[in-house]
Amino acid sequence: MAANSLEQAGELKIGQVGIANLRIRSFDIASLVDEMRERVKRAPKLFERAAVVLDFGGLITCPNANDVRQLIAGLRAAGVLPVALAYGTDTVEALASELALPLLAKFRAQYESTTAPAEPATRAAATSTKPATPVAAAASAPGLIHTQPVRSGQQVYAQGRDLILTAAVGAGAEVIADGSIHAYAPLRGRALAGALGDTNTRIFCREFRAELVAIAGHYRVIEEIPPELSGKPVQVWLEDGRIQIAELV
Repeated sequence: MAANSLEQAGELKIGQVGIANLRIRSFDIASLVDEMRERVKRAPKLFERAAVVLDFGGLITCPNANDVRQLIAGLRAAGVLPVALAYGTDTVEALASELALPLLAKFRAQYESTTAPAEPATRAAATSTKPATPVAAAASAPGLIHTQPVRSGQQVYAQGRDLILTAAVGAGAEVIADGSIHAYAPLRGRALAGALGDTNTRIFCREFRAELVAIAGHYRVIEEIPPELSGKPVQVWLEDGRIQIAELV
């Protein structure tokens, strides 16, 4: 660096990023790899080369480093990129050190309550023909009103409250709320409500074209959403551990 220059070569910022959390409930490497390969196949735009955090908090015992290395290699072959371990016990911390991987705290996209069912809702999720009665989200602060378009690569997060969107959410963008999400313009990209595990939150949308929707960690991707709902006003909610999507009338 020149003596007369005070400008840094690299600017370091700490922020929120969209990283998928793979909570492992059964350490079966073949099954985990097959499931991930199927996810990537169904929704390559969302999952191909996606960063993934490995969370061993659902296991009775933490796997050893050699087994985790095999899992990481398998997941990479399936199309995703494991980048860190989720913070847990001292054993997990030692494992992360042995693997030379970062250890991430329970970040705001934990998306999974302690009472969530063992199986994700993606495959068995059903679409109800009658929407349930809307309920207020359990948010502790007034809703965050976002009036600007959310473009590809951008993220808006409403911490501890609802998120109200009055402009379009573009493909590749991400909107997240600890409460419910209310979109009064076209909703593309990803919408994730109940980010801290509140299963009573909902997503309300005037023009539904989302790539992915999630409530408290249970998600559905566009390939699993009935095409007749595309462009329609809909609401999304969680019922008996399954994502429900229905047209608003």
